Amino acid sequence: MSSSLFQLGQVLRGRLGKYVITKQIQDTVWLAKNNVEERVVIKSVSGHPRVENERDVLKRFQGQSPYIRPLIDDIEEASFPPTIVLKYLDDHLLNASIKKTLNRKELKFVSKRILEALQVLHEDNYVHTDVKLDNILVNYKEGEIRFSDVQLGDLGGTYRADSKYATSGTPVGAPMWSSPEVIMETPWNTATDIWSFGAVLISLIYGGDFNLFRPRTVSHDHEEYGLEVLKRQFKYFGPFPEKYAEIASPETVMAILWLMQEIPQSQTTPFQRTAEHEVCKKDKEFIGKIMMIDWRDRPTAKELLYDEWFREDEED
Repeated sequence: MSSSLFQLGQVLRGRLGKYVITKQIQDTVWLAKNNVEERVVIKSVSGHPRVENERDVLKRFQGQSPYIRPLIDDIEEASFPPTIVLKYLDDHLLNASIKKTLNRKELKFVSKRILEALQVLHEDNYVHTDVKLDNILVNYKEGEIRFSDVQLGDLGGTYRADSKYATSGTPVGAPMWSSPEVIMETPWNTATDIWSFGAVLISLIYGGDFNLFRPRTVSHDHEEYGLEVLKRQFKYFGPFPEKYAEIASPETVMAILWLMQEIPQSQTTPFQRTAEHEVCKKDKEFIGKIMMIDWRDRPTAKELLYDEWFREDEED
């Protein structure tokens, strides 16, 4: 095991304040306290551009949305790799959903804030690339809606849609939450985040650690894990429309034809046929608009925010 970059009690000096390390919570993430004893999160990693990229992206979007976790400070000491100070939040949505499935008001409260964060990124042509339950951070409060804050975090893999990563189809994010185009390593853009949002929404409706696309036959480190995720996407939201050939390479078209033979129509389970007691009709309709296999058919974050799903009578 590698030794920790920082030691407990170590003082880090930022441009705006001093921070004392109190606990290591992941390989590259620490808790600290600022000058007035408030908790903050420190992120730092050697030899990888993620932290530097997150700092630069957050500086660009600072103050543009209350639903993107803000950058508080960055550490300037030359002997350290890029190190940033982020707002501390109580928890993330994966834990919150495992503790207790979200009620309908919470579901819409959270969905609205995720989409508003994505809208700000997308309108500037940035793609988050890693929208998943444990990257959506929350603060708790008492009441019917138990969240006071919802913020999209971990922007280390956030890139422009015209970046080399996007145009070359570089794999990004976690396959279980990723769009078909990402899994097939074809060019991706802001629409991939919309698919991931839909996967998040489905998971929150079911609650717990549920993910519709989690393969049941292979572990996440298996070489065919992504393929098994793609099969499940196809099973619930396929088939690929014929027009997909307009944007797919001949190799991708061949892979899709193979997939269609592997999973004939008789073996698909369209999500729209999910029992009403599992997912209500209005939720199925909203999800159906989002989970389009062809990314060109997906609505934007802005369009989804205007959807009737957010305006329907909460009483029914």
